[in-house]
Amino acid sequence: MSWSAFGKATELRQRILFTIGILIVYRIGTYIPVPGIDANALREFFDDAAAGLGGILNMFTGGAISRMGIFALGIMPYISASIIVQLLTAMVPQLEQLKKEGEQGRKKINQYTRYGTVLLATFQAYGLAVSLQAGGLVTTPGWYFIAATVITLVGGTMFLMWLGEQITARGIGNGISLIIFVGIIAEIPAALAQFFSQGRSGAISPPIIVGVILMVVLVIMFVVFMERSLRKIHIQYPRRQAGMKMYEGGSSHLPIKVNPAGVIPAIFASSLLLLPTTISTFSQQNSGPVMATILAYFGPGQPLYLAFFTAMIVFFTFFYTFNVSFKTEDVAENLKNQNGFVPGIRPGKKTEEYLDYVVTRILVLGAAYLAAVCLLPEILRSQLAIPFYFGGTSVLIVVSVSMDTVQQVQSHLLAHQYEGLIERSQLRGKRRGGKKGPARR
Repeated sequence: MSWSAFGKATELRQRILFTIGILIVYRIGTYIPVPGIDANALREFFDDAAAGLGGILNMFTGGAISRMGIFALGIMPYISASIIVQLLTAMVPQLEQLKKEGEQGRKKINQYTRYGTVLLATFQAYGLAVSLQAGGLVTTPGWYFIAATVITLVGGTMFLMWLGEQITARGIGNGISLIIFVGIIAEIPAALAQFFSQGRSGAISPPIIVGVILMVVLVIMFVVFMERSLRKIHIQYPRRQAGMKMYEGGSSHLPIKVNPAGVIPAIFASSLLLLPTTISTFSQQNSGPVMATILAYFGPGQPLYLAFFTAMIVFFTFFYTFNVSFKTEDVAENLKNQNGFVPGIRPGKKTEEYLDYVVTRILVLGAAYLAAVCLLPEILRSQLAIPFYFGGTSVLIVVSVSMDTVQQVQSHLLAHQYEGLIERSQLRGKRRGGKKGPARR
């Protein structure tokens, strides 16, 4: 990467500017409030709930829920709907057949995901409106407020989902991940200011402040190391004959990441943890015994919270890898069609079984890495009452999304430089008088 190459890549520059523009629209939306909210009461509530689930909700919505903006539900309903649809795709034969139909089937599955997003967002928006009203955080309670809140929040979520799809299609990087990433980054300065103010007031001792900063740096280094780690499987290609010439067989490597699922398991697991508690957080005084028990046992840092979080991370690491990011059946079929094979392994079913064996063993390490990164800082954070933005999930999302976006920028630059080399070679050929070379067999 260089500034000169970046300046010549017009399409890449347009994609980056488009992405920045969309993210600015998202940040503006987090400051547009839902009508009928008592801002002072809401601010006092979130000052008390910042160390618990309120802080988690605030992180994933980019601060929108603490201001009760039109994007207060964030992108979580879409992520939850995606989880449900992917689980159903693995279990329902009709949906699995749709997935195999290529682009047309993928569009149909995306349509089902959007319908699921509307249903989940409507349910969550209604529950949130009722809970806000029951918690005394509303200036004008009544059915008009509930209807206005549901329409506003569902519309905000669907618009946010559309913004994410536009970034993926016309911008740079994964739109949904970038929206969560920007929400976390935007709130980090305020979290740092709060953290250091606690140190100045004596609530947190200086050794703990230094230890937390050191922990964050070590977690970042560990995440970068693990995200770059690969297991390379040797692939051999046989000799082939083209016309009268015989070409020697080549060899290459099939790279398998230690964490093929990326940041998706952590986001999915966090969204499932937030789904049942989003509503009850706003009505702790008025919630029933069941929801009060859920809040008590599934609060951040609690044993059941950590156990469920670990189980969901492990499950989604295996599920997402084998069903989305690295389907061993498709990889084995592609190798067979290209006449490639793993030395000592028969192409086809045997190759698929071998890849299943290798990927499963790698994922044991990958799932353990994800669980450790997400849980160890989480335990320390809950014990020391530091802001949620210094937890493992937020660091993992920020580092992984940054690395993925930089890789996509490098790929676009490489493609642009390659196109420039082809154009220059064609121009040199024309300047030589257009003489044709000998015909190739």
